[in-house]
Amino acid sequence: MSYRSGFACFVGRPNTGKSTLTNALVGSKVAITSDRPQTTRHAVRGIVNRDDAQLILVDTPGVHKPRTLLGQRLNDVVRGTWADVDVIAFCVPADEKPGPGDRFILQEVSQATRIPKIAVVTKIDKISPSALMEQLVAVQELGAQAGIQWQEVIPVSAVKGEQVELLTDLLVALLPEGPKLFPDEIATDETQFVMVAELIREAALEGVRDELPHSIAVVVEEITPREDRPVDRPMMDITAFIYIERDSQKAIVIGKGGQRLKDVGTAARREIEALIGMPVHLDLRVKVAKDWQRDPKQLRKLGF
Repeated sequence: MSYRSGFACFVGRPNTGKSTLTNALVGSKVAITSDRPQTTRHAVRGIVNRDDAQLILVDTPGVHKPRTLLGQRLNDVVRGTWADVDVIAFCVPADEKPGPGDRFILQEVSQATRIPKIAVVTKIDKISPSALMEQLVAVQELGAQAGIQWQEVIPVSAVKGEQVELLTDLLVALLPEGPKLFPDEIATDETQFVMVAELIREAALEGVRDELPHSIAVVVEEITPREDRPVDRPMMDITAFIYIERDSQKAIVIGKGGQRLKDVGTAARREIEALIGMPVHLDLRVKVAKDWQRDPKQLRKLGF
């Protein structure tokens, strides 16, 4: 039996379920999720290991009409990613009719003529079977209008695990033959600093999703083992900065009496401890980086 390995990229509008789908296929949390658009801010790689293949999934930011320099750079990340993959999987939610945003993305995707493409209709648990049939037809026509011949059109529910295994099979079948690209024991090639920062940002988004979802960035300054702990009871000290754009936003993130920031720390620490497998002392601090989404120097400092 031949062994296959390669990269598949999930693309689509913001909030189409790409990150949730990535986590479902990998079988562990490698990408943060939120119901707010632009949660994903860089290409996240999750690794699926099978006896016959290694599939590297690349979850990308949602393509959108940019209003800031950050938005432009997120779109550039997506375009740079799908040029270098073996399969493109276009995601569209089952409960939203395809629109101009989908057509815009597919016009760009159609230029990658040599890369096979499949359409993934996500969130099928939210609609009826008859509505799903209409959406499948609409997605098929959407591809035809863009000059794309879908290899497959597959409906899935990442939340309920419906057809997730089948989607993996379809993606693997389109990969080239080749050796393993990553060791079996890793689920992502993200650094620990990036993973921890993303888990903190996910917790922060949950607390302030309506007030300032796009103004939050997180940088982990330090991850060090506590020196005075016994060998059988280790602890990790983590210092991280939550950046916002204006002084007025600081009070929103911190909350009355510091309660909101405390809640963010509690939620993030739970996820981080599950990630690294030991207790964590999390020191969160809030800083202002004025208009960082529009400032090239600030964007570089924050890793964009």
